[in-house]
Amino acid sequence: MTMGEPSKILLDESEMPRRWYNIVADLPAAPPPVLHPGTMAPVGPDDLAILFPMELIRQEVTTERYVDIPEDVLDVYRLWRPSPLYRAHRLERALGTPAKIFYKYEGVSPAGSHKPNTAVPQAYYNAAAGIRRLTTETGAGQWGTALAFACAQYGLDCEVWQVRASYDQKPYRKIMIETFGGVVHPSPSELTGAGRAVLGRYPDSPGSLGIAISEAVEMAAGSPDTNYALGSVLNHVLLHQTVIGEEAIAQFGKVGLTPDVIVGCTGGGSNFGGLAFPFLREKLAGRMDVTIRAVEPASCPSLTRGVYAYDFGDTIGRTPLMKMHTLGHDFIPDPIHAGGLRYHGMSPLISHVYELGLIEAVAKGQRECFEAGVRFARTEGIVPAPEPTHALAACIEEALRCKETGEEKVILTALCGHGHLDLAAYGAYLAGELVDHELSETDLHAATSTLPAVPAPSA
Repeated sequence: MTMGEPSKILLDESEMPRRWYNIVADLPAAPPPVLHPGTMAPVGPDDLAILFPMELIRQEVTTERYVDIPEDVLDVYRLWRPSPLYRAHRLERALGTPAKIFYKYEGVSPAGSHKPNTAVPQAYYNAAAGIRRLTTETGAGQWGTALAFACAQYGLDCEVWQVRASYDQKPYRKIMIETFGGVVHPSPSELTGAGRAVLGRYPDSPGSLGIAISEAVEMAAGSPDTNYALGSVLNHVLLHQTVIGEEAIAQFGKVGLTPDVIVGCTGGGSNFGGLAFPFLREKLAGRMDVTIRAVEPASCPSLTRGVYAYDFGDTIGRTPLMKMHTLGHDFIPDPIHAGGLRYHGMSPLISHVYELGLIEAVAKGQRECFEAGVRFARTEGIVPAPEPTHALAACIEEALRCKETGEEKVILTALCGHGHLDLAAYGAYLAGELVDHELSETDLHAATSTLPAVPAPSA
């Protein structure tokens, strides 16, 4: 280590971002509209008001470059923000790479992940609108934990449908959600028509985020004092997460560096977009030349192998139609341990950015990812959640390429959460019991064969 290259780069509270950044304002082409599944016309505010408060709807469709963060939200953010940016000196030495590896660590939040960045404002806006209860889905449980925490800050009830595979794999997530005051149900459940329909066809269903969304949306739509909150995918969710990238830009400025490569894991896209979009703004403005790479699981490869088409965000078909990279709303992913990445579709905004050629995407098997997670834990001292091990695997791959070429690249990744409640997954890996799942062409064709028919736009 040399002088001027600290292991930890911090900001103080006065340097915390006070605005969220909206990438839509700077894109060379506008994203495709969200469509009403009945009329095939673009949805309006009234179509969304049954689920979301008007301020979040406004943020979903805004083309303004920045949105001010309310002071009440900033006050809760101060419990953990600004989050640290670390230089991974020990990992670099273990790899023998000339690359400089940095990671933005979001595991310092109350929920142990990046998810409170959007859970807090969503709870705030719902409480301000007079809502009393929020329903949601969760995969690995990080989003459910974050929303339960956020609801506790504003006096809201929180009801969570957790994907059955993760509900069984990660019992401590359930306890943590309940500790924050939330109620948790395994999904599919007998509590909703959507859940009963799935169980009627597949009694042993491991569940999926699409099914859990259907259940949470059904419960929210049936009660006037209840709204639905989504932990990823939608524009306003990615907007809130940009505090990650905005802080990282300021932190790199303190040491006079800029990243050459940014790597982030992608399931629905909020962690990736939160880190990458502020840097993409700088790239589009000609102030930075950076390669941005999304990493997804090989068993759920929506960006790298999915179809770019209009599809439902849930399994039953209760949501509007969004144009995104999708494996089909009927797709049930294999029960890999990175439960937060087991979603059939990618954020429409990230899908659009990918179609514009502004980012890259790769897919990784879970054994390679857990190998990277263990290597990171043994060098940097943090056990990462299974989701960011995908980014770490690609980060290590890039660093080893630098070792071969001698390039001194600056690599940045988002360590979006710790794995303290995911140790059963590490136990399976260390025991040699972890199996790689890769989506077959036959299953891919079957999953995408039921996409809804959407008329081509008129010229």
